[in-house]
Amino acid sequence: MSKLEIDWSQALPIHMESLAELRAVVLRDDLTRLGRFDEYKVRQRFRDAFEPNDTWLIEVEGKIAGCVALKPDTNDYTLEHFYIDPVYQGQGIGSQTLEQLLAQSHLQNKVVHLNVLQGSPARRLYERFGFTLDREDEVDIFMSRTI
Repeated sequence: MSKLEIDWSQALPIHMESLAELRAVVLRDDLTRLGRFDEYKVRQRFRDAFEPNDTWLIEVEGKIAGCVALKPDTNDYTLEHFYIDPVYQGQGIGSQTLEQLLAQSHLQNKVVHLNVLQGSPARRLYERFGFTLDREDEVDIFMSRTI
């Protein structure tokens, strides 16, 4: 498979609703399986946490293929809202994005934290990039990695 060329651009407040919808689409199956899908809450949780300055659009051929946020948290960072549109999943976009994101010089010697839903295939992606289990509960798996 050849690598797709991906670009990043800063998210803007006007992107909030389309990214909240992307979150609902991407998480629907996992949240339904866990008995946690709620049409309103899945979008509202994104709206409540959305920080445009910490969020990037992932673009392929000028189209939004996903998003990712990397938020500073004291001395560490939190990786969140990493969603790839199902149309673009399985094409290496998640791997390319994570590779580029974690290579940023300001992350060196920092810990990046994240959580992923129980049973989500995204866990394998994070493990390939060296994230390890910190703890888990019935819904979430919490992972981290020192860069």
